[in-house]
Amino acid sequence: MQGSKKRIGVLTGGGDCPGLNAAIRAVTKTAMLNYGMEVVGIKDGFVGLIENKYVILSYEDVSGILTDGGTFLGASNKANPFKYADVSGRTKDVSDLLISNVRMLKLDSLVCIGGDGTLTVAYRLYKRGLRIVGVPKTIDNDLMATDTTIGFDSAVITATEAIDKLHTTAQSHHRVMVIEVMGRYAGWLALCSGVAGGGDIIIIPEIPYDIKKVCQIVKERHKRGKRFSIVVISEGARPRGGKIVIKKIIKDSAEPVRLGGIGNKIADDIEAITGLETRVTVLGHLQRGGTPSPFDRMLATRLGTFSCDLAAKGEFGKMAALRGRDIVAVSLKDAVKHNRLVNPRDSMITAAKAVGTSFGV
Repeated sequence: MQGSKKRIGVLTGGGDCPGLNAAIRAVTKTAMLNYGMEVVGIKDGFVGLIENKYVILSYEDVSGILTDGGTFLGASNKANPFKYADVSGRTKDVSDLLISNVRMLKLDSLVCIGGDGTLTVAYRLYKRGLRIVGVPKTIDNDLMATDTTIGFDSAVITATEAIDKLHTTAQSHHRVMVIEVMGRYAGWLALCSGVAGGGDIIIIPEIPYDIKKVCQIVKERHKRGKRFSIVVISEGARPRGGKIVIKKIIKDSAEPVRLGGIGNKIADDIEAITGLETRVTVLGHLQRGGTPSPFDRMLATRLGTFSCDLAAKGEFGKMAALRGRDIVAVSLKDAVKHNRLVNPRDSMITAAKAVGTSFGV
């Protein structure tokens, strides 16, 4: 009977990134084709479960969205039900309301696709009794317990293409080009795009930089006839003994600190110390947009189908993760324990140093 069908909910939370629609598609099609489930799409992340915004998904709804960027369900990075802001800006705990709404929707399980913020909330809700499975996505690639997250590869490609383009104008005008990329407190995006794009200096949060050393490298290149330099810097980078640069504070957000501005700071310092013309490009949300890469489409499909399998088997409080070449189940608790940061002894850094790349120290 139709009424006996199990219902699975799916939501995307936090910042958007390429590959989210591919993951929604994978969860939905797997649930329908393999388990005969009814799928409820939750709109705008946890907001949809707080304000009862949802849609019953059909097979046609998720057909043809594999290559689409963003998320057609919507997302929100201000939707922490344990600290939810009302119209007046006051925050309160509405987790009881959310749990009540999940039960009213008669959801047998819920797949939460998100980064550390979303999955931390998901883990807390799991401990409150909700049957939850997680799927890792973030362009920062900073989630523990998985080798790679949905959206990271696409963001690396976008950043690398930008670095490639900036190379030509840097050479033409003999300038120092500073490219600020996202990543928050993890340097994966700057490291990988910097290496792939041939950055001369890569600056990441895990290795505080020495501005004197950065300027020395730039001047030495200039003396050798290399009349331009490419500096790739992560938004969470900071000078040795200094602090990260905060663009603004969003009080009603689950992640109130907005980083940004370090690119302009280091560019001003380089120009003042070396006398060389320096320009800044802040890639910002360009890194979140566009069509997902083939790798992200495949990863999202594998993680999405696996998460649905976990839900069908009743293995809740788990996250689908990539380990080597395999998709495995890990605990949500382990996934959100702390951020996955770049080890200064990582083989990628060793390789970059071997070909002459500086990390500003």
